[in-house]
Amino acid sequence: MSATRRQILAGTAGTLGIAFTGALSELFAGTAAASPLGGRSGYGPLVPDPAGLLDLPAGFSYKVLSRQGDPLRSGEGPVPSNHDGMGAFAGRRGRVHLVRNHENRVTGKIAVPTVEGLTYDPAAKGGCTALELDARSHVLGERVAIAGTAVNCAGGPTPWNTWLTCEETEDRAGTNGYTKDHGFVFEVDGADPHRTGAVPLTAMGRFQHEAIAVDPGTGVVYETEDAFQHPFGLFYRFLPHKPLGGTGSLRAGGSLEAMRVPGVPDLSAVQEPGTRFEGVRWVPVPDPLAVETPVRLQDFGPGGITHAQKLEGCYWGPGRGGAPGAVYFVSSFARAKDGSAATHFGQVWKYEPHRRRLTLAVVFGPDTDVRLPGESPDNICLAPGGGLMVCEDGDGAQHVFGVSRKGAVYAVARGAQNIGTPDAPEWGEFAGVTFSPDGRTMFVNCYTPGTTFAVTGPWR
Repeated sequence: MSATRRQILAGTAGTLGIAFTGALSELFAGTAAASPLGGRSGYGPLVPDPAGLLDLPAGFSYKVLSRQGDPLRSGEGPVPSNHDGMGAFAGRRGRVHLVRNHENRVTGKIAVPTVEGLTYDPAAKGGCTALELDARSHVLGERVAIAGTAVNCAGGPTPWNTWLTCEETEDRAGTNGYTKDHGFVFEVDGADPHRTGAVPLTAMGRFQHEAIAVDPGTGVVYETEDAFQHPFGLFYRFLPHKPLGGTGSLRAGGSLEAMRVPGVPDLSAVQEPGTRFEGVRWVPVPDPLAVETPVRLQDFGPGGITHAQKLEGCYWGPGRGGAPGAVYFVSSFARAKDGSAATHFGQVWKYEPHRRRLTLAVVFGPDTDVRLPGESPDNICLAPGGGLMVCEDGDGAQHVFGVSRKGAVYAVARGAQNIGTPDAPEWGEFAGVTFSPDGRTMFVNCYTPGTTFAVTGPWR
């Protein structure tokens, strides 16, 4: 997206126009009838923050829970950098456990401190930290939850209240000084990290993982791959040997499959919202550990496999009235110049397992209209009362947008921390948007400088 358009959006004070086309109802099939944004005008214009951290609508307030470089309350070291995906889990006596990813690579960042029993590869700087909050979002504790992992980008929650953190890399031992292979999913218990330790879930594949979503009825885990080079990533499902078995059950293994949409080698070629594909197939991955060849380059036999650029956010949406649910996944963008079949500014896809049906639910953009915010959707979640929250990941001003059931789009938050210069301002992307179990607090991260916020106000 052009910086000019972003700068225009940064100065927009009122209600924003419709950003998406498509069947918005596809996204909210399992939610209540009311929108969390209420009415037509959302929550009104964003008010500049005198502290220069986070702009919110009138009536809302934020609390800074944690900032990179500050001491961890556990005394294990400084708060790591690059705050990314995050999950919120109910604890005892109204407490909340936040598990937060740190997408650290090999140089130039504040590493997740290594802790005995919680470290996979001492040479890797990524991992997760866990915050314990009381009912008013006061921080009671903050500690390392897993260390020695690499490029922990997103992930997702399990039905048994653990977090699956995903490594967005395929680096092997010996690369960048690593002592072990990377590209795995790890399970993290925010309440008791030593219960889960630092064990890679190797059967779930070794590739550039982004996010996961678990079908709470079957235990099937869906996985997105954000591969950086053409041919791009795949959409996977993992069939556990012990589905819904609770903490540690995923270590029992299972089978990994990749999605094949017959006749569609690249999802970017599909441009019309509402387009449906029946009879989606799942093909066994020949070598999930990618011992010789990256998974997306392996031979999937006649018919090949279906690729897509920038597969990122992934979440499970329950069905209404007891109907089966569906998994949703995001393609942040596609560019023909990069090798994609076509260009788009963001898509949300819906897959219904019981029907083996894939639907292009929403298309973001277009980029050329300043009235239409919304490009490069990244982390995405359903709000408790219905509606969608989207973290933008692009150039220029950065927002968290709310989307009502009727498709109206509103800015819910805007980053105010200028990491550039007065003449050439820059703002860190948002990530990890999630809600407290009671739905009263929105938690969200600013990636750079790493900052975790708790946002409260008149959520409707």
